[in-house]
Amino acid sequence: MFEQYDSKNVVIVNNKGEIIYFTMNNLPVYDLMLENTMGRKLTSLYKNLDNNNSSMIAAIKTGKSFINLKQGLKTQRDNLIYQVGSTYPLIEDGRIIGAIEFADIVNEDNTSICNRLYKHEICYKENGTCYTIDDIITQNPRMLEIKEKIRRVSKTESTVLIQGNTGTGKELVAHSIHNCSSRRYGPFISQNCGAIPENLLEGILFGTAKGSFTSAEDKEGLFELAKGGTLFLDEINSLSPVSQVKLLKAIEEKRIRRIGGTQEIPLDIRIVVALNESPEKLVKEGRMRNDLYYRLSVVQIILPDLIARKDDIELLSNYYIERYNQELDYNVKPISEELLSAFEEYHWPGNIRELRNIIEGSFNTIIRNEITIKDVPRRIFESKNISAIKVLESSGYDLKSYLENHEKDIILEAYKTHQNNLSLTAKSLKISKQLLKYKIDKYIK
Repeated sequence: MFEQYDSKNVVIVNNKGEIIYFTMNNLPVYDLMLENTMGRKLTSLYKNLDNNNSSMIAAIKTGKSFINLKQGLKTQRDNLIYQVGSTYPLIEDGRIIGAIEFADIVNEDNTSICNRLYKHEICYKENGTCYTIDDIITQNPRMLEIKEKIRRVSKTESTVLIQGNTGTGKELVAHSIHNCSSRRYGPFISQNCGAIPENLLEGILFGTAKGSFTSAEDKEGLFELAKGGTLFLDEINSLSPVSQVKLLKAIEEKRIRRIGGTQEIPLDIRIVVALNESPEKLVKEGRMRNDLYYRLSVVQIILPDLIARKDDIELLSNYYIERYNQELDYNVKPISEELLSAFEEYHWPGNIRELRNIIEGSFNTIIRNEITIKDVPRRIFESKNISAIKVLESSGYDLKSYLENHEKDIILEAYKTHQNNLSLTAKSLKISKQLLKYKIDKYIK
């Protein structure tokens, strides 16, 4: 039953929630030692875990499985570990004797883990989603129309294409479509096609048949795992022409064949896809088949950038302030007029995700109960409509400190973007590796 999972990432508890098996190679990641783990209550290992929010305890109590659950665990050393896991009850002679969980440690930036995890709310529902349509916070007329469109299209089985730049909320819309639909009790399976090498992606999507290649086993692909629910494919423009043809065939015929297999497998899924580029441009450049585009865009939802919905900036800012107030037990005031004015002048290339991250980041530096200019990145104030002198005076920095801090922000962002690769970071900044290492030692370490 569990052949598809990597046995290196396993936790098993008995029906009392006590650990009887934990793979040793992952213990250091969770700030754990073997002698302090075996026989202990799972909920005692993490500061934000209890009997009400543990998926393993829930599996024991209810006998239900939790598939592709994305969650955050706060270790006893206050490190926040993000994981994606699937939990199953262990049943013997009709009696639940424990639970088993297969989990992978993930980087927060590479998943769509919601940011309600400081207190470890398992905000992902049993179907694998995190959001509903109520999580689309807006008063913008265009976005209100989109919310109404989501409600309408959720009643059908049509394929939906969501188009929007990074950070505009494409996955939030996909979750909302699923949770408004009659398929909401089925699984929501999500895959970023750009995150998987092309030579592996086809097997992940369509599954494999035993003997189709060396060490190949019979394994379900995402199309099969999404049975009765929704399959969400992001960045589908990353698919090769061959994979695009197979995707089109699967949608048209509503059946697939595993790699190396001969059996036709019928599909009972709804397909939602997303792009962060114009599909018309992709077709024109030959990066997307026009017949695939026409088939996918039966319903098309185009999400505006945050700069096009300035009337939502104050609403969203205060929403995230209140959210982090609750999570961190703070009492930060709503956004000030001065900061709001700067926010409304900024161009927001990272859209809502960038706004959320800036608000979250400010909670790490805030001294009083109000977010000030000193608590947000300086790039916010680089708009031509905001005086540089005013920014410098308001920040409390002298010119040298201001420039050094600005340089530090740039280096940190570039270093993170290139996954801590010194060579790639130096190349992107157009400086030598030696100079970059010096600056990293100076600013980061």
